[in-house]
Amino acid sequence: MADAGQNTKGAAATAGSEGEGAVLEWTSHPMKRKPMMAIATSAFVLLVSLLVYLSTGSRLFTVLALVVLLLSLSKFYFPTVYRLSDRRIMIKTTTHTLYKEWSIFRSCWPDKNGILLSPFVEQSRLENFRGIFLLFDDNATEVTAFVKARINRPTADMLQPGIRP
Repeated sequence: MADAGQNTKGAAATAGSEGEGAVLEWTSHPMKRKPMMAIATSAFVLLVSLLVYLSTGSRLFTVLALVVLLLSLSKFYFPTVYRLSDRRIMIKTTTHTLYKEWSIFRSCWPDKNGILLSPFVEQSRLENFRGIFLLFDDNATEVTAFVKARINRPTADMLQPGIRP
C-alpha cells in the first residue's frame, strides 16, 4: 500500500489496520492530471492579481487577492488523500483532515469527476452543503463499487426492532 504522502496512480485496496477492514486509498491531484488547465488557471490568478494592483496600487491588496484566489483553488493546486475503510472515510488536505462515518450517508451520486456522498435518500439541493465529494483519480469503478457497498448497508442500530433500514 502506498504511503499517505505519496501520489498513487489509481487506488490501492488493502486490508486495513485493526477494526478497519478493507481499505481503499488514493491521492487526487487535478493540477498534475490537467497541466494545460493548470497553466490557464495560474495565468488567470496572476491576471486578476495584476488587475487588483493596477486598480488599487496596493501591494497588500494584491497579495491578499493572490492568497484568496490560491486558497479558493486549493483542491485543484494541492493533492488530496482519500482513505475509505469499512468503518469510515478520511479526507486529508494540506490544511486539515476530515473523518466521517459511513452511517451518516444515505445515497451516492457518481459523475465523471467523482462521487457525491449524500446524507439524504433522495436528491436534494442541500446535499452540496451537507454531503462530501470524493474526486476520482482514474479509479472511478473501484471507488464507486467500494462506496455503494457501504452505503445503504444496515448498521447495528438500524437492525433493532421497529427501525427499518
